[in-house]
Amino acid sequence: MGATKTAPHAPLPEHFASQIAAWLPSGSRVCVALSGGLDSVVLLHLFVGLRERYAIQLSALHVHHGLSPQADQWLAFCQQYCEALAVPFHTRHVDISRDSGLGIEAAARLARYQVFSEQTADFIALAHHQDDQAETVLLQLLRGAGLKGLSAMPALRPDTHHATLIRPLLGVARHELLLWANSQGLHWIEDDSNTDTRYARNFLRHKVFPLIAEQHGAWRTTLARSAQHLAEAASLLDELASLDAQHSIVGTRLNCKALSDLSAARGRNLLRYYLALHHVDMPNQRHLADMHHQLVSAHIDAQIRFTLGELTLHRYRNFATLTPTQPNPDPGQQWFWQGEAQLQLSELGGTLHFDPQAKAGLSRDKLSQSGKLTIRLRRGGEQLQPECNRPRRALKTLLQESGIPPWERLILPLIYSEDELVHVPGVGTACHWQAQNGEPALAVTWCVDKK
Repeated sequence: MGATKTAPHAPLPEHFASQIAAWLPSGSRVCVALSGGLDSVVLLHLFVGLRERYAIQLSALHVHHGLSPQADQWLAFCQQYCEALAVPFHTRHVDISRDSGLGIEAAARLARYQVFSEQTADFIALAHHQDDQAETVLLQLLRGAGLKGLSAMPALRPDTHHATLIRPLLGVARHELLLWANSQGLHWIEDDSNTDTRYARNFLRHKVFPLIAEQHGAWRTTLARSAQHLAEAASLLDELASLDAQHSIVGTRLNCKALSDLSAARGRNLLRYYLALHHVDMPNQRHLADMHHQLVSAHIDAQIRFTLGELTLHRYRNFATLTPTQPNPDPGQQWFWQGEAQLQLSELGGTLHFDPQAKAGLSRDKLSQSGKLTIRLRRGGEQLQPECNRPRRALKTLLQESGIPPWERLILPLIYSEDELVHVPGVGTACHWQAQNGEPALAVTWCVDKK
């Protein structure tokens, strides 16, 4: 856990200080992710050495996974270390699902990054180093990752919604961290699981890289350099997609005609960019290619749907649209309006709004004679006469003419008086239920809740 003192390793603090000067404005709030291992212990120690020079508001965060019998001891160690350095310390306990399908490592990582995103800091400092970067590149290559995956970990990852992730040690080899820790007499925790070669990263670290090092001593720097090249290539593809997006993406809508005008590779690049804009977990290459093919080749009337976790991608009238994924509602459900200004229909993911001061809509005089309103869903065969100079027409036709997409029709609340359909939001009000000029009216509108 510590070591005897050796001569100080000067290049490390100099390199670190130059990174911090380039990235952090004076007075920044920096939260160091502290596991208690060598890497994070050195990272926090280096920050402590600079906090007065750069007026850093420093804190440390320990994520308690509860996966090891020593987890409580690690927490105690981190707390004591921070007390010795006069660094404010926070901890978060997380539950890791062992049957999520992600694997323990991936599930733990996901939980950590969720905790990071919730911190009130300007920067979250992570202790990944050059060896970690090389391991990530090779792991991603073995998984068949694309350019973004092979770019491995960025040194700086801004986030408009959360703290910026920084990795100041990404250009430093682990043995340099060890030299510095020994020179400063630091102590740290050795996690027994780090020697378990059943984990892919440990297998590379203990079995593969020692063999590579026999022929390629500079493997750390060369793999890290490859990651930088791939990151530049991925950035160029993003720039190309951004140019293509200018005339093909508006909000959550992607123009499938514009998508089909591009080459297949360029179209898939644009589709990937579109999904990333909306933080969709990226589908694998085969799934993405299938999505692209269907979006550009299907008949204009075809109803195409891809479920992507919490979002669903639909195609309608030559546009692809991302919407919150909704369970199929029970068509037999019904609700009753009791005069409230808003009626939330959580089963449908939206809210009905009733405005009794409107100038047009349902006749309030007629409503007072007929009683309360009932809200139902489509069952098929409904008809409505929103135009007094035209006969009753099939609701299916009216919905199509109104441009209401099929997936919205499934959750569209229909307004009934007893068994008579009197109003359909976005379509209109039955002719003989419409308020006349000057007559008190009730406007009914439907809003899907934003997620």
